[in-house]
Amino acid sequence: MERLTLTKQQARRFVLAHQGLWPPYELAGKAGILEYIHRVGCIQYDPLNIVGRNPELVLQARVPSFRPVMLQELLYKDRKLLDGWDKNMSIYCVEDWPYFHRRREAAKRNPGRSPEPVRSILPQVRQALEESGPLSSIDLDFNQTVDWSWAPTRLARAALESMYWVGELVIHHKVNTRKVYDFASRHLPEALLLASDPIETEDQLHDWYVLRRIGGIGLLWDKSGDAWLGMFGIKSKERKTALSRLLEQGKVIEVDVDGVKLPLYMRGGDEGLLKTTLDASTPSSQAAILAPLDNLLWDRRFVEELFDFSYVWEVYKPVADRRFGYYVLPILYGDRFVARFEPGRDKENGDLIIKRWWWESEVKQSERLHNELIHCFSQFLNYLGADYLQIENKAIEQANLDWLASSA
Repeated sequence: MERLTLTKQQARRFVLAHQGLWPPYELAGKAGILEYIHRVGCIQYDPLNIVGRNPELVLQARVPSFRPVMLQELLYKDRKLLDGWDKNMSIYCVEDWPYFHRRREAAKRNPGRSPEPVRSILPQVRQALEESGPLSSIDLDFNQTVDWSWAPTRLARAALESMYWVGELVIHHKVNTRKVYDFASRHLPEALLLASDPIETEDQLHDWYVLRRIGGIGLLWDKSGDAWLGMFGIKSKERKTALSRLLEQGKVIEVDVDGVKLPLYMRGGDEGLLKTTLDASTPSSQAAILAPLDNLLWDRRFVEELFDFSYVWEVYKPVADRRFGYYVLPILYGDRFVARFEPGRDKENGDLIIKRWWWESEVKQSERLHNELIHCFSQFLNYLGADYLQIENKAIEQANLDWLASSA
């Protein structure tokens, strides 16, 4: 079995190239969005919106011209992408629909905590959809509260969600975070809906998921963490067995990285990208603002090991327990993380606000770094459709941001 040895810098640059965060930065437009999601399998969805929702933040870091409407069109007009459960709630390419056949079948066998009340109103829900078209739960007058997956909810919502999880419905569009559903048959090709499950055995299912999660980052270790979430109940034992099979088949390559105790794994098909990245001359560094649930950050302990960067999304921590802030975004420059900041939006004019800023230790500030960060924030304003950047005085004083304030 092939085995590679890399330095930490080489490993970082390969992962960033896989993530579209390293030159030549070729992702552009809606085609670039599709290329990226196809490469990594899925991007994670989260409804919280401070400066855009997580998938929008993921894409703006990689696609310079990205605007949120592009993602909405790919999901709800072009139907090239789907909302679905993968690594938690996610967005993935529509052609992956057949691979989640077992998940839909499992939802049919396990219809939730209140199956009888839900089942009793399904004919009426179907009739309403037939007659009225796309509907959300507020359009249905089934107000009984029932026990449901996350918490007690209205019967109307439980019924629509149950039909969605088994594949009868898809999300037609969203109004902020409110889901509007319609029949899958109205929006997905019949050939796709009738496609047989491409995965024949449990072993094949495990192999597919393990490859998918490795591809979600580029390099990954066999250590429990958030990167392995959502793999249809696959635990550590099944994961290790799948890795052994994939290594034997050459579909996965073991990678030793200097200074990292555990071996890492990459997909065999990504070896060409590794060679291209390592053979390229050292490029000029660029900066990017990353999402809190960015694919690169799926395994926080792995990021700390490879990038020497400790990041925790602290939205669920009590205020007294937060080290930085409620909603803090990391900033990448070249192949290192250089800072993090707490953003906000002006409620009146939509300006981007930098509330606080923290430099990473040992960052050597320079005119080149400052200029790249100014360019990065200019692109971020364009993504937000905002005209101006406001920097609160405490951030300027805390981090010496006069150079950024003078450019705002």
